[in-house]
Amino acid sequence: MVVTYKTIKNIEFPVYEVYSENWDYSDGLLRIDTKIVDDKNQPGSTLGVRRVQTPHKNLYPLKKQLDYRGVLKSSTKTFIDTNGKLFHYEKTKFTKLKYHKIKKLTLKEKASTLYLYGVSFPFIIPRPPDSSINYAGVLYLDNLPWILYNYSEEAQKDSRKKV
Repeated sequence: MVVTYKTIKNIEFPVYEVYSENWDYSDGLLRIDTKIVDDKNQPGSTLGVRRVQTPHKNLYPLKKQLDYRGVLKSSTKTFIDTNGKLFHYEKTKFTKLKYHKIKKLTLKEKASTLYLYGVSFPFIIPRPPDSSINYAGVLYLDNLPWILYNYSEEAQKDSRKKV
């Protein structure tokens, strides 16, 4: 299955990078390079629950959990989502990456709120950036702020990224 920025809403996060195209599915088992990624014969609605329950010991290592921003930054093209759906992410559109000075950071109990000059809404972030960070890079989609992409100590030149 091919996924783009337009169809990413059909994916359940977090996702995991898969470093091989050599996969097959049979008898309820998704294998990559002879190692088992998912065992659909086990009860459970998520990949993690099924992997814990499987009697098979030769599991394919899923090392890195990613959110959507992680998928955009990854050079890997193949991923598996938390429901066990294998997909290829295809970058199809160039977007602007603009840097904004950080206006305010509000620490909350489980997340933080980041306010930027020139952006009319805050970004909810899981953890605050280091105190030396003064700028945030924001991806724009159709000339509107879209996704917080990265941080920087100093203002960076605006550029573009393929998403």
